Amino acid sequence: MGEPLFFSAQWADAVCGALTAGPSKEHRDGKLPEYWDYFELVKSAYPASWALGCRDLPAALGKCPAYLTVRWGGGSVTECQITGPDDPLDATYVLGMDYDGWRALHDGYDAQRTVMYRKILLEEGNLLEFFTTIYFFVECLAVIGTVPARRPT
Repeated sequence: MGEPLFFSAQWADAVCGALTAGPSKEHRDGKLPEYWDYFELVKSAYPASWALGCRDLPAALGKCPAYLTVRWGGGSVTECQITGPDDPLDATYVLGMDYDGWRALHDGYDAQRTVMYRKILLEEGNLLEFFTTIYFFVECLAVIGTVPARRPT
């Protein structure tokens, strides 16, 4: 079986598994152990949820906008699913990114730069609260970017 289709239920399941596993050893080796201690501390008590949207998903992939909804609790992902424009959107933080931004992230563009250069934007939720755990979010976004997916060009 090949790669799951981008923004499909199968891709959301793969994202869940990747987030549960966390950043790779190679990725972790690039930063100080104290950084990862902080990451694990935040992860252990993180109570929020994200709806990570794709504003202009190609028609071949579904309706726009589509969201990858990720819920955290007790130090792990408790839910990871795709929601569409007709589904209720219930998340602590709603973020949006264009398809080109998602494609770049999956092609290796740096997750920290994705946030810093405003390729992904917080659309709903408390900005100051969100940024208190920005390093946790960025590392999770980097993990999401490593999950393989078939997607139109």
